[in-house]
Amino acid sequence: MAQQTGIIPLVGTLNGINFYYLNGKPIARKAGGGFTKKAIKSKASMQRVRENANEFGHCSAVNKAFRSALYPFYKGHKFTHFHSRLMGLFTRLKALDTTHKRGERCVANGIGQVHGLQLLEQFSYTPACAVRQVLPFELEVSSSDFALTLTDFDIAQVGFADGATHIALTYGVLDFDFDRLNYDLHLAPALVLDRSYAGSTVTLEPDTLPNGLGTALCVLGVRFYQEVAGALYVLNAKDSVGITVLKCI
Repeated sequence: MAQQTGIIPLVGTLNGINFYYLNGKPIARKAGGGFTKKAIKSKASMQRVRENANEFGHCSAVNKAFRSALYPFYKGHKFTHFHSRLMGLFTRLKALDTTHKRGERCVANGIGQVHGLQLLEQFSYTPACAVRQVLPFELEVSSSDFALTLTDFDIAQVGFADGATHIALTYGVLDFDFDRLNYDLHLAPALVLDRSYAGSTVTLEPDTLPNGLGTALCVLGVRFYQEVAGALYVLNAKDSVGITVLKCI
């Protein structure tokens, strides 16, 4: 590999030489080499590559279904690096699978481990808007009806985003089958509070209950709004929407 010199850097292949940019610098190297599709599929030396590719594809499928299931909590908002962050989470969960051999490990078996559920609960899904910091209160989930209660609530302690006049709380139980990638979301009616809210307790209760489809994840989302001329407008800043998993059952 050599750096190109000359007035006009080249891009493409000429006389068996590849010309391209690497980290902003024009590079030239001999064409060919590397892995072929046939070699990856058949060569014994490519076994580890095949194993990694299979598990990566599995984690990608879980990631896609999981983000789709969470969409009601962030509809219309785009997170930075949300996909890659979740890929990191599911890769770690997959690695907890001690049942299958390498190349066949799966997220569902990783979640079956105690530490797997802990990873789901402790993971920082939206670090720019950390829900537990926005709502620094006791967050209790009932084991019978999955109702969420925020005790000792004080609106003055809520970490409002800059320019926000209201906060919307969205709570639901995501019944997610990490094996078949099916899911049901059981939502509570959204609650919108302004800065003058005087209550000391907030309760959110899902309209329906999970029926054992998969792992029950109690999810809480926050979204900030600004009131202008009596109408509420969604803030689009990176810290205006947050999601967290409170509890896994």
